[in-house]
Amino acid sequence: MPDFTFTQAMTANQLDLRPLANWKYRRLPYRALVSLLINATTLGVRETIDAGAQNIKQKSPVQGGGTAGVIPVHFNCPVVQFYADPFDELIISLDEVLAGTPTVNLYVNVEPA
Repeated sequence: MPDFTFTQAMTANQLDLRPLANWKYRRLPYRALVSLLINATTLGVRETIDAGAQNIKQKSPVQGGGTAGVIPVHFNCPVVQFYADPFDELIISLDEVLAGTPTVNLYVNVEPA
């Protein structure tokens, strides 16, 4: 059951930050239930989530109010869950849209289905 945690400060107006770009399990070796939790320190971050040919979430606001370096947990952050097929590539793309410098915190869990 692979887990991935990520925290990074973004620059003002940064586009297409891809936290999973170098993760070993970004291309799934098996059918899986994927759980994502993400927050940011400001309200100016938008996320797009794709899995293979599926668009899971299209350019949506990321929950603000996070603390830099504190990984979100299910009781204080919305969980995005979906099934993905073998060899689907997981892509999370983050855009900063309010000319701020937020920190983004992310947790990903992949459970074989």
